[in-house]
Amino acid sequence: MDARFLRNVLLKGLALFLAIDLLVAALPAGLGKLSLYNTLFNGRLRFPFGEDSAQSYNLSLFDLDAMFAAHTISAGQKPAEEYRIIVIGDSSVWGTLLRPEETLTGQLDAADLSACDGRSVRVYNLGYPTVSLTKDLMVLDYALRYDPDLIIWSLTLESFPFDKQLTSPIVANNAARVDDLITRYGLSLDPADPALARPGFWGQTLIGQRRALADLFRLQMYGVLWSATGIDQSYPSDYTRAQTDFDADVTYHGQAGPALDESQLAFEFLEAGLMAAGDIPVIMVNEPMLISVGENSNLRYNFLYPRWAYDDWRQMMLEKAAALDWNYLDLWDLVPADQFTNSAIHITPQAETLLVEQVIPSIQQQICP
Repeated sequence: MDARFLRNVLLKGLALFLAIDLLVAALPAGLGKLSLYNTLFNGRLRFPFGEDSAQSYNLSLFDLDAMFAAHTISAGQKPAEEYRIIVIGDSSVWGTLLRPEETLTGQLDAADLSACDGRSVRVYNLGYPTVSLTKDLMVLDYALRYDPDLIIWSLTLESFPFDKQLTSPIVANNAARVDDLITRYGLSLDPADPALARPGFWGQTLIGQRRALADLFRLQMYGVLWSATGIDQSYPSDYTRAQTDFDADVTYHGQAGPALDESQLAFEFLEAGLMAAGDIPVIMVNEPMLISVGENSNLRYNFLYPRWAYDDWRQMMLEKAAALDWNYLDLWDLVPADQFTNSAIHITPQAETLLVEQVIPSIQQQICP
């Protein structure tokens, strides 16, 4: 074969590859909206998230479009006969170690609630592991396009410190969305913060996006197994129980007490969420947490919280809720210590039932005012 011919073939092939590579960078955003879920495959009952794809038929990715497109909330237009509730929050809402039907949203959805106007209540799990009010606000802001009638926002102190706001990978890898939130709601975040990943031009090409594109493809392929099994996380028969003995350290995010510096807590993100919701009612829930009776439990409630810090934040929440007329449920001590699983905020199905029983009356006040 002629050497010149081979050279020309290689050069043309390289030129074609570079052209395709550059073309990908010119494609509009939103490729993740193209999904086989809710058409060929069942929509997922909670967002894609997972680290053991072989057992969970799931994976974590940073494309919010793809996450929502895979979710059952994206299954066509909202029916006229549906009263739609969305629940946002952390891994306790998503349901670590819980099957979808065992979660807060799963049990609420199975409660067969009806609005006074005859609409049937449907409840959607939009929780996502990692704690950050910025993450919650980003999910809430996106979810408004699905026309919710009621929002339940599950909260805990660990999502409030400013130094936690950009640590969630889903936040750090959505810099453009964070920029938009900063602009629209005047948030006290720095767009130049190095925690925000901002790929350059080459990072937007085919080579630069190969991991993200591969994740999109894998998510579609896992749809086959999700539809067949309903499994979206692994359920180990044995796991490390939540810590109940602690050392004597009582600092919290660099603060030693006896009171929290409120300027270091992102209360403005709650106000932004309420602003975004507009006329849609919001129920805020201070989620249950482990109250240990182990070593140094007189100093710490659990691994996350020194007593002084949590007590001070909780008092702030109660005072703000009263002053600003928030619809707020303070359920921090609802669940017995033996009903927590592998962390201070993850609870058993039986404990979720206790939570459901406390939340339903507030829902009924909204669906039948």
